[in-house]
Amino acid sequence: MTGRRPRVLLVTSLPFFQWRGSPIRLGFDIQALVACGFEVDVLTVPIGEGREIEGATIHRVGNPMRFERYPIGPSLPKLVFDLQLLFAAIGMARRNRYDVVHGIEDTGMVAWAAARCCGARLVFEKHSDPASYKKSWLRNLVMAGYRAVEHWVMRRSDAIIATGEGLAEQARAAAPGRPVHHIFDIPSSLVEPDAKRAAALGARMRQKPDEVLVMYVGSFAVYQGLDLLFDSMPYVVQQHPQARFVIIGGSEPEIEARRTWLRNHGIEDRVTFLGHFPPDELPHTMAAADILLSPRRAGINTPLKLLDYLKAARPIVATNNESNRLILDDSFAMLVEATPPAFAAGINWLIADEDTRLRFGAAGRRLIDERYNFDEYRRRLAAVYADLVKTE
Repeated sequence: MTGRRPRVLLVTSLPFFQWRGSPIRLGFDIQALVACGFEVDVLTVPIGEGREIEGATIHRVGNPMRFERYPIGPSLPKLVFDLQLLFAAIGMARRNRYDVVHGIEDTGMVAWAAARCCGARLVFEKHSDPASYKKSWLRNLVMAGYRAVEHWVMRRSDAIIATGEGLAEQARAAAPGRPVHHIFDIPSSLVEPDAKRAAALGARMRQKPDEVLVMYVGSFAVYQGLDLLFDSMPYVVQQHPQARFVIIGGSEPEIEARRTWLRNHGIEDRVTFLGHFPPDELPHTMAAADILLSPRRAGINTPLKLLDYLKAARPIVATNNESNRLILDDSFAMLVEATPPAFAAGINWLIADEDTRLRFGAAGRRLIDERYNFDEYRRRLAAVYADLVKTE
């Protein structure tokens, strides 16, 4: 490799860029590879914000059917794009001398084909459990086929990256003897919370000086546990009328449905909906809260919001389940059962105990500084590639 930087083709059907977990992680992959000295070509779909990253070249396939979006998981638009990505990746691999081809999720087979064309090493990155998409019999059949293809690719990969330890265990079982690396997620924004901006935001959100801001950030998807959160609100307001709930996220129809529910329960005036926020404003906004909430119902991956919450140095009330326990424990979070009275009790405890709020917030922030940060993410990704490619 004398005289040139090692070259990587990163193939993905993830929209780049969208402000949600996997596309955010894709951005960190690209930035980390560039920082490690690789020349990076990214082959992706023509959906998402037109974000560029210095040191990387973004290539997008065409969009003859004019798809504007597609859901998470298998779909017809994703199948169409995967076929386009296959032909484009093979063409790029034949024209260029790639040292590594890195495929994410459903583009694993695409990456394998491209790697075979140019003699490159293959990295497969696993973000999800196919079983989590089960629904109808047809969808279950599709996911069974996807799982079989995923296992086939993993058994032929030179390295496998998993975003969670549960996913890493699945990969080890599916591909015995293959190197499996757990590279955890990190907070979604590299922007640090600014204390002055956080204080100003908090003052604007409070309608009275003594209000305690209790904040949820995230989508309104069922697994996020919004029903649990809203059902707990009357219990909190009854004991602590100074509590103000702040909800960030959700579409206008979703927000209006929740407002109707609040009106029917007579507590609409205790909840503020802020909709979607500019992503790099969220660190300051979360730092403006007094308490942050994760009522999540299911999953085996760490909820990305938890890392953002910890970075904000604020205490967390979370349901005591597998996904939340992957990163939280009782030393810096209030873990409670997934019932409205129990969730409300956790919130009420922290409202009444400012010392615990400060202690939890500081302990959580130490975890970010010591482990869940971009420098550690980059170091771990570099270690994966060091076993495959010799850099100068």
